[in-house]
Amino acid sequence: MTNLVLYRKYRPYSFKDFIGQEHIVKTITNEISSGTISHAYLFSGHRGTGKTTLARLFAKAINCQNPKGAEPCNKCPSCLEINEGKAIDIIEIDAASNRGIDEIRSIRESIKFAPNFLKYKVLILDEAHQLSKDAANALLKMIEEPPSFAIFILATTEAHKMIPTIASRCQRFDFYKLSYNEIIKKLSIICKKEGIEIEEGALRTIASASEGSMRDAEGILNQVLSFLPGVKVKEEDIQVLLGIVKTDVITELTEYLIKKDKAGALKFIGEQIEKGIDLPEFTKALISYLRKLIILKIDANLIESIMPGETKESIARAIKQSESFDEETLKRTIELLLEAENKSKYASIQQLPLELAIIEAIGI
Repeated sequence: MTNLVLYRKYRPYSFKDFIGQEHIVKTITNEISSGTISHAYLFSGHRGTGKTTLARLFAKAINCQNPKGAEPCNKCPSCLEINEGKAIDIIEIDAASNRGIDEIRSIRESIKFAPNFLKYKVLILDEAHQLSKDAANALLKMIEEPPSFAIFILATTEAHKMIPTIASRCQRFDFYKLSYNEIIKKLSIICKKEGIEIEEGALRTIASASEGSMRDAEGILNQVLSFLPGVKVKEEDIQVLLGIVKTDVITELTEYLIKKDKAGALKFIGEQIEKGIDLPEFTKALISYLRKLIILKIDANLIESIMPGETKESIARAIKQSESFDEETLKRTIELLLEAENKSKYASIQQLPLELAIIEAIGI
């Protein structure tokens, strides 16, 4: 268990197993089925959302010797070579560490020769926005005049940094952050296959902490299994491991804000610090919770999008607390806490900026 690298072990080998990005998967599989593939693609979006994984799937599908529609068979020599990472006609480069003109010139020399074994030569260039100016211009030349057997897939987390002349020659797909339910679905599949007992609350906590990145979620689960091998994983275990502040702690402090109890709020903060709470995480969690309350003030119908997977009790409590504030007070309190978050990095008494912010917020 402790040696598992889950995001690699459970990387999908077929489009049907790919979770999320349905709009992209549908378009790409339609292109493969109809034989109308482009020579250059730009995959952009948040980290861990499947850009490189989908690029590899695409490379495998167009080179499969016995495809089933758009799906690769995963049994032919081409598929097996690609699955094992041995296909010399699939060139993967990380532009973050290979960003110079010499690396791109080397690729240009390689790309002009016909594939050794596969039907297409595919260049997958990760973090493509990090190429130097000269390297980007050399890449542009390749994309402008590509051999018929060459396919370029550029992946980036910062599409706005790509030079427009390259971006305009690519078919662009924007990858969205994975939804809460999509991440839980994948984690549940992994846990079932690995025979892992895990509470639903633990899955929710991991999904929330991953911030829309499937790779981050799988990485957290991997970390948990290393920390707690062979035992049932509980929500509290995830919170301890990640230093996550419990919602009950935040809602209790929020009650002191509602009651305008300065002494009670300061005493409560002191007690949490004595218990060893991570103060930056505590402040961050409070800001996040108050943000949810102000959104609820504006439109209570947004509850599902800002509090996915929460219990009915938690949702009811948040709605009730949001009704106890006026919008301007919440806005000013969040501003004070954001200032405190920044000041605490340099304060001689770390909790002092938070305490002053709470005092001022209660006095509004």
